[in-house]
Amino acid sequence: MLNYFNPNNILVIINRLRKFVFALFIIVLLIGLFEALVLSPEDYKQSDSVRIMYVHVPSAWISLGIFSLISILSFGILIFKNKNFSLITKSLAPSGFLFNVIALVTGSIWGRPTWGTWWAWDARITSMLLLAIFYLMFILSWRITDDTDKAIKASSVIAIIGLINVPIVKFSVDWWSTLHQPASVNLLKDTTIHSSMLVPLVIMTAAFALFSLLIFLMKYNTELIKIKNKGLDRL
Repeated sequence: MLNYFNPNNILVIINRLRKFVFALFIIVLLIGLFEALVLSPEDYKQSDSVRIMYVHVPSAWISLGIFSLISILSFGILIFKNKNFSLITKSLAPSGFLFNVIALVTGSIWGRPTWGTWWAWDARITSMLLLAIFYLMFILSWRITDDTDKAIKASSVIAIIGLINVPIVKFSVDWWSTLHQPASVNLLKDTTIHSSMLVPLVIMTAAFALFSLLIFLMKYNTELIKIKNKGLDRL
């Protein structure tokens, strides 16, 4: 059973899984784009500019979800000294940062015709920018030192501190008066967004989740190869 956790076997599994995830990502993305660009109606106020939502919102969700996962695993790193967790968090960070940047850029593009400005120090926008800074600090903590143990501790502390910002991003529209509207999709309450927009939104979120998984597998694969080249058989 332990042979399955051997880096060589994990590399084989990742390579096979990566091909499957890539194929599934393409299929789901094409369906999502068709739903978002063709079947989904334009908004009566924002017209076709509302379609930016199908990139902006899933990107924000994915970036928040990935950072939350990184933070939770960071607790495990500090408590249980599990180095495999640190390898996972290190591999998750690039895709989380990418989607964070996409959310900020598409939000700026969407804000220009909607609010009349490219940028505003809105509570939601500012907290998302702060999240990007935490992502950047996390990634840089692995690059500024060659001491793996120091990098693991520093990145874990950054992720745990950054976790405080996650609920601020989520509930900023409820706690303060912001340019953003309150959440339209809520698992605990009635969803106020129409199904014609909700369906493509969910499909695009699934596509982005698959893409983030694909980036993670590629990065994780690279990290395992580095370990293998160093002659380490175990994490």
